[in-house]
Amino acid sequence: MHIQTCHSAAQILPLEWNRSITRHRTHRHLIPPMRSAVAAAPPPLKARKTHSMPPEKLEVFKSLEGWASQSVLPLLKPVEQCWQPQSFVPDSSLPFEEFADQVKALRERTNELPDEYFVVLVGDMVTEDALPTYQTMINNLDGVRDDYGTSTSPWAVWTRAWTAEENRHGDLLRTYLYLSGRVDMAKIEKTVHYLIGAGMDPGTENNPYLGFVYTSFQERATFVAHGNTARLAKERGDPVLARICGTIAADEKRHENAYSRIVEKLLEVDPTGAMVAIGDMMEKKITMPAHLMYDGEDPKLFEHYSAVAQRMGVYTANDYADILEFLIGRWKLEKLEGLTAEGKRAQDLVCGLPRRIRKLQERAEERARKMKPHGVKFSWIFNKELIL
Repeated sequence: MHIQTCHSAAQILPLEWNRSITRHRTHRHLIPPMRSAVAAAPPPLKARKTHSMPPEKLEVFKSLEGWASQSVLPLLKPVEQCWQPQSFVPDSSLPFEEFADQVKALRERTNELPDEYFVVLVGDMVTEDALPTYQTMINNLDGVRDDYGTSTSPWAVWTRAWTAEENRHGDLLRTYLYLSGRVDMAKIEKTVHYLIGAGMDPGTENNPYLGFVYTSFQERATFVAHGNTARLAKERGDPVLARICGTIAADEKRHENAYSRIVEKLLEVDPTGAMVAIGDMMEKKITMPAHLMYDGEDPKLFEHYSAVAQRMGVYTANDYADILEFLIGRWKLEKLEGLTAEGKRAQDLVCGLPRRIRKLQERAEERARKMKPHGVKFSWIFNKELIL
């Protein structure tokens, strides 16, 4: 996931777009930033509603357990059929000379990749490595949580197995980056430490309607981002890294399919409730999971990482609009009928949003062309400066 893989690789729309798309909500006041060793610099969180799903809706998810067992759990892969990180990196069990030769070959391939690529790849890895936060978020959704850690509910089975599959992503990228010698692992590890301590603020309100809309979007975003990093690695002469990123992208695509199926089912059994949830999440905008990223030095690290990803074509504002259009089509939102007035308002908002995003993007790009380029140093690449 990043949930931004999502999860992810993972970026957000420019702030001014959010102000244009999302109306002000007075109950979301700012709270003072934390001043502690755990989270010293990430931006302050907003106060959020919690447990917003009406209690009677719990029965919806109870009634869908049989359906989830038949339609969602089959999208998991048995462990024995899953790839493992060791298959993609030098084999440390080989005699030293052979292992050293494999590491040397890896380093020679990565020498062809620019520093900008490594900033994006590190951001993807950091996003994937904050997996404990994402499992916690999903496991806090009312009606689908794993109440005691080994629940046989299909919702709980899915969450545990999804986490296990996702866990391989950060492990593989971390090992590859470590062996490449191109990045400062101490700074990267500190970034992961800060990020897990800071948590995330997706606005899902312990509400599985909102949660599954968020994960549907986020898994597709990480699929897109990892797919683009695979393409760039191949173009720059590292076919092994291209295969790594492509393999991770395939996992994200399969996970996206699972979460999107859940939302499809909710639209079938509770069209207004599901449509309102989609509208709610899109009005807030999908905040990428690593938005509280911090390395102990740059308080705008996520913003700067996102700018590099936008420029490299790994994840762009166009991708955001494309994902929204894809989900509108997959869920057949424009054709949805039988909605209440509230549901119809949400339908109109969501279906008109991609066009508004693209117009705002054109204005943002025009302003960006008039701005003077400036340099930003990234601790992840030994404080080298990149021009943004």
